[in-house]
Amino acid sequence: MRQGNTWHRILLKMMHRGRIRHLAQELRRRSIPSLLVTNLPDVRYLTGFTGSNAALVVVAEPRVSARLFTDGRYTVQAKREVQGATVRIAPKSALAEACDWAEQHAARCGFDRSQTTVAALASMKKSLGKRSFFVPADGLIAALRMVKDAIEVDYMRRAASLTCSLYEGLLGWIEPGMRERDIAAELEHRARLSGAEAMSFETIVASGERSSQPHARATQAHISAGNLVTLDFGIVLDGYCSDMTRTFAVGYGEKPVPPKAKVRWAEQREVFGAVLAAQQAGVNAVRAGATCGEVDRAARSVLEAAGYGKYFTHSTGHGVGLEIHEVPRVGKDSKDVLKAGTVITIEPGVYLPGRFGVRIEDSVLVTEDGAEVLTPAHKGWMEL
Repeated sequence: MRQGNTWHRILLKMMHRGRIRHLAQELRRRSIPSLLVTNLPDVRYLTGFTGSNAALVVVAEPRVSARLFTDGRYTVQAKREVQGATVRIAPKSALAEACDWAEQHAARCGFDRSQTTVAALASMKKSLGKRSFFVPADGLIAALRMVKDAIEVDYMRRAASLTCSLYEGLLGWIEPGMRERDIAAELEHRARLSGAEAMSFETIVASGERSSQPHARATQAHISAGNLVTLDFGIVLDGYCSDMTRTFAVGYGEKPVPPKAKVRWAEQREVFGAVLAAQQAGVNAVRAGATCGEVDRAARSVLEAAGYGKYFTHSTGHGVGLEIHEVPRVGKDSKDVLKAGTVITIEPGVYLPGRFGVRIEDSVLVTEDGAEVLTPAHKGWMEL
C-alpha cells in the first residue's frame, strides 16, 4: 500500500507539472511572462489543491516555476495535496503575497478577466509599483481543461457510472404519491452513502406542470399518475462532475388510462419520442472536428421538424469537468470545434408552458470518430 501511494504521488506530480508546463507554453506563445490564477477549480487542475483560499502564480520565463499561496488553515493540507508548485503559507493576504511575488519574478502578469471581480483587481493592483503590471490573459486554463487527459476521463467514467447506478436503484423505490423533495433527498442520501463527495448541483425533480420549467427546484408537490417526472442530477467524485437527465412517466399500474387522460397521455408520449430522437441525433453528430453549432443543429432540427422547435428554449449542451458548466457551450451559434477528450452534455428538451416538459440528457466523451456515452442508463419511455 505504501509503495502504491508513492507511485500515485509520483504520477500526480508528473501530471500537474505537465499541465503547468503546457500552460507556460501558452503564456510564451502570447508573450506573457507570468499568470496569476485565483479561480479555485483552475488552481485544483494545475496543482491538486482543494482548499478554499489560494492564489497561484505561474512564471513562464526565463524558466518555468509555480508558487501557491494560501493561509495557515491549510498548512498540512497544502503539503499533502500540492503537486508541481512550491507552497507559501501567507501571514497576510494570500492574494497580496502572490501579487508581490509575481512582481518580483516577472515583468508583467496575466489574469483572467472572466474570473476576476472589479474589487479583486483593485486589490491586486493596490500595492504594486508597476501600474501596468497586470494584462488580460483570458481563457487560457479553460482551454486546457476542455480536453481531458486519461486520468480525468477515468474519474469522469466512474462518476457517470455511479450516477447511472443511483438512478436505476432509485427507480425501484419511487412510488406515486411521493413528494418531489423526498425523492431528491433520498437520491442525495444514497449518493453520499455510495461515496459521492457532493452533488454537482441542486437536484431537479419536477413533476406534472412543473416539468415545463427547465430548472425547477424540487418542492413539496406530490408525483401522481398520468404525469411526467424530470429528474436532473449529478455527483462529484474525485473532484469531477457528472450530469444526467431522465424523464419518466407515472403510470396507472394495471388500470387502463382514464378516458379524460388519453389525449394528454398520447401527447406526452409523442413529445417524449421527439425529444428522444433529437437527443440521439445530437449524440450521433458528436465527433472530433465537428463544431458545437453543428451538434446543436442536429438535435434542434429534429424538434423543429416535429413542430416543437419554439419550445426548445436553451442550448443543446455544455462542457463538464471539475465544474458542472465548462467550455464549450453547445449552442446554435457556437463555432467552437470539438476535440477528442472533451466531455459535453447533449440535453435537448421541450417545455410546453403550464402543461408538461421533457428533457433527456447524457454526458458524452468526444472521440476521434464519434462519441462515447458515459451515462448509458435506460432513457426510453418508461412508466413507473
